[in-house]
Amino acid sequence: MTPVSIAKQIIYSSIPPINAEPRPLNDSLGMVLAEPVYSPVDMPPFHQSAMDGYALRFQDASHPLRIVGEVQAGVAPRAITEPGTAMRIFTGAPTPEGADTVIMQEKVRVENNLLYLEDPELKSGANVRLRASQTAKGALALPAGATLSPAAIGLLAGLGINAVSVWTKPRVALIITGKELAMPGAPLQPGQVYESNSITLTAALAEIGLSPALVFRCDDVADDIINHLQKALSECDVVLCTGGISVGDYDLVKAAMEHCGVETGFYKVKQKPGKPLFFGKYAQKRVFGLPGNPGSVLTCYYEYVEPMLLQMLGKTGDFPRSTQKILAQTLYKKAGLTHFLKGKLDGNMVWPLHGQESYKMDGFALADCLIVLDEDTTEVSQGQSVEVHLVNPM
Repeated sequence: MTPVSIAKQIIYSSIPPINAEPRPLNDSLGMVLAEPVYSPVDMPPFHQSAMDGYALRFQDASHPLRIVGEVQAGVAPRAITEPGTAMRIFTGAPTPEGADTVIMQEKVRVENNLLYLEDPELKSGANVRLRASQTAKGALALPAGATLSPAAIGLLAGLGINAVSVWTKPRVALIITGKELAMPGAPLQPGQVYESNSITLTAALAEIGLSPALVFRCDDVADDIINHLQKALSECDVVLCTGGISVGDYDLVKAAMEHCGVETGFYKVKQKPGKPLFFGKYAQKRVFGLPGNPGSVLTCYYEYVEPMLLQMLGKTGDFPRSTQKILAQTLYKKAGLTHFLKGKLDGNMVWPLHGQESYKMDGFALADCLIVLDEDTTEVSQGQSVEVHLVNPM
């Protein structure tokens, strides 16, 4: 069996090349910029009022001012040229040439078209957003590698940008095997269980902005598995198979992969759960044979599949996201396998959850991390620091 660290090294040392594509800005949420974006304009593009109020020259602020007009947002104003004059102005409107200050409407009094200022703390330049105070024309707006969050998209839209160059999303296929599987909502027949892996993986992919391009469900029949695998390899970049990867008479997935020309990277990992994990390559495609038990599937996804997909999306950083927490209760295990235990964070502490068996999902449904106990560890005492990998960001 392959140690966990070596298995991860095999995967991450051979991330397939990723390609850039132009993308409409309003369809780029969660994607990663392939190129830096520079601002085509100053923002704001003019000196701009930050308040509803009156625009004036600060040097005239000691006397009542004659109101000579108003400036609405979206309208180019005439200049203030006469001493002792002011203009009514609204939030977002350009300040008139000659004016350098805006006083809030709540701090004035108007009588007979004369403006009396009642703000003894008024300062020159108050309530004026200076041209280019956010972003100057030609300045870097966002660097390559930035993830396009709603705020980042809003920033670029506000600069007049409507398309960006981003790293292309990998196409992912799911192949779910097992004669015993029934779809949720259908009545269970004798010997059947509900199929949840495709739904779980689809939801996990959605958390990182992906959706499966293909989803196949098939019986434990070699020809069916081969046919689905060939189609998935022809159309997708990453193939995730669940079930049929162990050593039983009806575990046919590994043989199907060999038949289709998938080159084995590793098979079987020194870990619990998910020992019969498979990883392979087919040209620039990547293939995982995940166990069938739901807890094993999701553990292997978070530990191996998602980190690879994040790198294929152009994201940088260490994945899975890890930290150190204080163990809330003592844990024991046998040496020989790395254990990934479902855990719940509580401030600086982490609690192991119930239902650690690979077929159980009730504990996983409450988990926000996996507690990592390396293969040589046999005991971690309450109060000791332990490595945890963060999952379920929602």
